[in-house]
Amino acid sequence: MLRLAAASLAGTAVEFYDFFVYGTAAALVLGPLFFPTFSPAAGTLAAFGTFGVGFVARPLGSVLFGHIGDRRGRRPVLIASLLLTGTATVAVGCLPTYEAIGTAAPVLLLVLRFLQGLGLGGEWGGAVLLTVEHAPAGRRVLWSSFPQIGPSLGFLLANGVMLGLSATLSDAQFASWGWRIPFWAAGVLATAGLWLRSALAESPLFLDIDDHARVPLVEVVRRHWRLVLLTAGALAIGYAVFYTTTTWSLAYATERLGVSRTVMLACVMATVVVQGILTPLFALVGDRCGRRPLCLTGCACAALWMFPMVALLATGEPLLMFLGFLGAGLALIMMFAVIAAYLPELFEPRVRCTGAAVGYNLGGVLGGALTPIVATTLAERGGRVPWGVGAYLTAMALLSLGCFALLPETRPVHVPVSEPARG
Repeated sequence: MLRLAAASLAGTAVEFYDFFVYGTAAALVLGPLFFPTFSPAAGTLAAFGTFGVGFVARPLGSVLFGHIGDRRGRRPVLIASLLLTGTATVAVGCLPTYEAIGTAAPVLLLVLRFLQGLGLGGEWGGAVLLTVEHAPAGRRVLWSSFPQIGPSLGFLLANGVMLGLSATLSDAQFASWGWRIPFWAAGVLATAGLWLRSALAESPLFLDIDDHARVPLVEVVRRHWRLVLLTAGALAIGYAVFYTTTTWSLAYATERLGVSRTVMLACVMATVVVQGILTPLFALVGDRCGRRPLCLTGCACAALWMFPMVALLATGEPLLMFLGFLGAGLALIMMFAVIAAYLPELFEPRVRCTGAAVGYNLGGVLGGALTPIVATTLAERGGRVPWGVGAYLTAMALLSLGCFALLPETRPVHVPVSEPARG
């Protein structure tokens, strides 16, 4: 289990590194490089638009790779998704800017971002299911929380590289060639991830399935559409909070408040370190007390904290901004520490890869794709304190709270992992 969890963690870290490095670049440099004819604010919005395309592609990737996972096994999904995401990320680093090839540059950027999202849409389902279906029932949340640490590590890697480059290069050097280095590094990381995953064994539960779904998506839509919609709505606040603090806030603080890139990246990275450390601790609570109570508590805390968070951000003071991000991060990790076990347990094994991945990635569309764009628009129309952003996030938290309230508990004492959840 330790070897399997480590390989799953490493793979998700690499894939989310690829995804996050694009988000950070979108907040900092992609606007002027690929949309130079726009105003600074409009260029940032356009860059966030290409960022959002990755989220739109993720449900499509979950359908594609979910079909493979439910028909051919979880292991092939891990290899193919990592290869696709890594290749697309390296290609972004090689892409000429608008100055070199004109309108073809943003078009190609859009295509590569779509391919990134397609690969990431399959990654989570494969990595989580392989871990969950190997894990003993009483420690399923704990072991499945290891892949959930991957996004934190990927974010730290992506922004650690960005932070180092911002601290050592001038603005002109960073805009000219420095921003490309994190994208090229994805090739090395992807190669290491592929090597780790090549030795993993297939899920024993998948091998025990006698009657595989012919078209998993059709079966999910017919029999589990309510679960898919509820899980998507339930996860929306987690994505909204994460990409507000890690992507939109970078652009807002550097452009509107005059905070340096280095300070903002340091504040956000410190928050993510705490999230990664606390993930397995909350997972232990999830194994002991259930999945749903932690999710409901996390949503309630998020609803109460969004207005204080934006108020603390608007101060521009590093310590206060960190405290605002930390409160939001704790609310988020209460939910996401248990989600990797919770979502698969909601679906029967024969369509689990498709059902769990589609619900998870639709939540990304609802909460992650539009949040940087909506937040940027609301902040432009507001004063120094972006209260509109706080209102938007609070509404999203209440939506997710309602969806979690309608989902059943799935602790093994009530619902074995080999059976679908009732309700």
